[in-house]
Amino acid sequence: MKLLLDQGLPRSAASLLREVGFDAVHTGEIGYATAEDAVIIELARREERIIVTLDADFHALLAHSGDISPSVIRIRIERLRAEAMADLIQRILSDWTDEIVKGTVLTVQPGRIRFRQLPLRSKTY
Repeated sequence: MKLLLDQGLPRSAASLLREVGFDAVHTGEIGYATAEDAVIIELARREERIIVTLDADFHALLAHSGDISPSVIRIRIERLRAEAMADLIQRILSDWTDEIVKGTVLTVQPGRIRFRQLPLRSKTY
């Protein structure tokens, strides 16, 4: 699986993931540190990468667009160091492979993971 780690995550987590065989890049390594979320989504889609982020906006953009990719993993656990982040990402990818390859958004909280298959539908009132 190919990963795109968003700006809020430790840059060194991408290096740690590469050391264990993942194709992982951090937005800061490739000149996308200040890119808009929609641009990051397009990059991930084009390169068939899974976005790993702290940002809820990716879920909202996918809900609004109705797109079926890319998969997004949103981490809602504060202050994880690079090693703990890389370990968490590896566990998520191992446990949720089938859902991730089909197109999904995951929200990871302490002791809980929620997921929804893509496409998401935004609520209208």
